[in-house]
Amino acid sequence: MTDIELHRLIDRLTKLPKECEWVEFKLNLKTNEEIGEYISALSNGACLQNEPFGYLVFGVKDGVHTIEGTDFSPKMYKVGKEEFEHWLLQRLAPRIDIEIFECLYKEKLISIFKIPAAHHQPIYFQNHHFVRVGSIKRSMKDFPEKERKIWAKSSRHHFEKELALECISEDDVVALLDTQTYFELMNIPYPKAIAGVIERFLSDRLISKNSKGLHITNLGALLFAKNLNAFDSVKRKYFRVIQYSGKSKIKTVKDQIGKKGYAAGFDGLITYINNLLPSNEEIGKAFRDTVVMYPQIAIRELVANAIIHQDLTETGSSPLIEIYEDRIEISNPGLPLISSERFIDEYQSRNEELAALMRRMGICEEKGSGIDKVINSIEMFQLPALDIQLQEKHTKVVLYAYQAFNNMDKKDRIRACYQHACLKYVTNEKMTNHSLRQRFKIADENAAIVSRIIKDTVESGLVKEDDPENKSRKYVRYIPGWA
Repeated sequence: MTDIELHRLIDRLTKLPKECEWVEFKLNLKTNEEIGEYISALSNGACLQNEPFGYLVFGVKDGVHTIEGTDFSPKMYKVGKEEFEHWLLQRLAPRIDIEIFECLYKEKLISIFKIPAAHHQPIYFQNHHFVRVGSIKRSMKDFPEKERKIWAKSSRHHFEKELALECISEDDVVALLDTQTYFELMNIPYPKAIAGVIERFLSDRLISKNSKGLHITNLGALLFAKNLNAFDSVKRKYFRVIQYSGKSKIKTVKDQIGKKGYAAGFDGLITYINNLLPSNEEIGKAFRDTVVMYPQIAIRELVANAIIHQDLTETGSSPLIEIYEDRIEISNPGLPLISSERFIDEYQSRNEELAALMRRMGICEEKGSGIDKVINSIEMFQLPALDIQLQEKHTKVVLYAYQAFNNMDKKDRIRACYQHACLKYVTNEKMTNHSLRQRFKIADENAAIVSRIIKDTVESGLVKEDDPENKSRKYVRYIPGWA
């Protein structure tokens, strides 16, 4: 932008009656993190207000909108030895094309951050996303309805409905898609005529039809492709399974890439994973029993979640399963639509048609019940709590092998306490010292150890007392902090 254009922009912004969802005025820099949070909030706010850009302006006094100038020059500013703009972009997800301008306006230095409105999803800064409520910056996790509006307003493409292959015959459909598995999963007899197959696939939008002929949708290819490589739009969406020797990535034992669509290859994928997982033999009175180290329902649900919650618009990445000696890591492209702390009681899928079909076929649980079962099975197997990690463009869940209680660190114990409280809450119960002792298999005489864990979890804000007015410490019950 030229100086004349910048002056016109400053005139326009300062004539606003007050700061709003997409404009913030500051005099000088307070903290580096504050700017990142404002960029997240203003980008998300601009999306909600149908504005193409948000603006963070330094050198204008809030309230009266007088031009006072600033000492902050973002183009010259560095964090350590790193340029400030680069420092910011490394911590924003997804990365957006921020423009920074500086100009003299009425002989005062003005610095402007021009921030594109959120497009495909809310903008995060350091794994947290913010929004403006009027002129106040707030955490978006406190306003889930605003987050839902961003997704509803987004101009993102409906990837599932787009065409993977056009103008093909009925025979091509059967040759390219695993129609047999579809009918087996739906528990429906296979039609005697190909017309019956086409009718079913049309009704579930796995294929579409117009005057030019039949077309396979991305949904059809993703779920039932005999070979994903036959479809350019989804050939990089395969599942990859890597097994490592030990606890690090130094030595790879196996690296397998799947070729089938998710539904067509799901049972084979789960069997392949389970065959790689370690197990122990227990010697009973008459027979040796093989005891698996991880609950199979947890593996199945977490893999299904990685499929249905991935961001299909992300290119160059796909769902990934990494198997180590002491853990399994399951990653999918994209950040979740809801806070990771609410996975157990909330549900929002990025790919609802794909998720709905997978539920109908029995591949995953009904809405909102899958993670409940995962956490319940983890407690039954006495495993450390599930660890959900938000990375720059991926969501990763880590399922740990058994650890003795004494080997769990403070974070492990707090996470387990929180998840136990959530599990109790969604089953219409309340967590107590006694129930948490049972979860950790801790003897009654060591109740003080569990009291310490609960106290740490309360202090973290993850759980709270169900009845703060209760004076008896013996019968205190706890619920999640969000309840």
